[in-house]
Amino acid sequence: QVQLVESGGGLVQAGGSLTLSCAASGSIFSITLMGWYRQAPGKQRELVAAISSGGSTNYADSVKGRFTISRDNAKNTVTLHMNSLKPEDTAVYYCNMMMRLWSISAPLTNSWGQGTQVTVSS
Repeated sequence: QVQLVESGGGLVQAGGSLTLSCAASGSIFSITLMGWYRQAPGKQRELVAAISSGGSTNYADSVKGRFTISRDNAKNTVTLHMNSLKPEDTAVYYCNMMMRLWSISAPLTNSWGQGTQVTVSS
């Protein structure tokens, strides 16, 4: 019913920048919360950044001042601009959206992208 497609991962040197994008498609009525999570090898998945439908943002302390999350409600997309990347930012990054399908009365659905690899070399 819903598909989240991510793009923009890759290999970058420390201090460089990358931009991740995620587009949702399907029978979407509205999207309340959009976010990015990451999971490094041997570690738990963690929240990187999130943005509400009203534009309020929340960032992990480790990325504050370096990453910026934004959304386009008309296109059902979320973007993560990552600057001053560090080797410890290396992880698989996952897009996440909390949405209602079909109508305002539908229950919230939690959807995930397939993940995109970000590798930062020192």
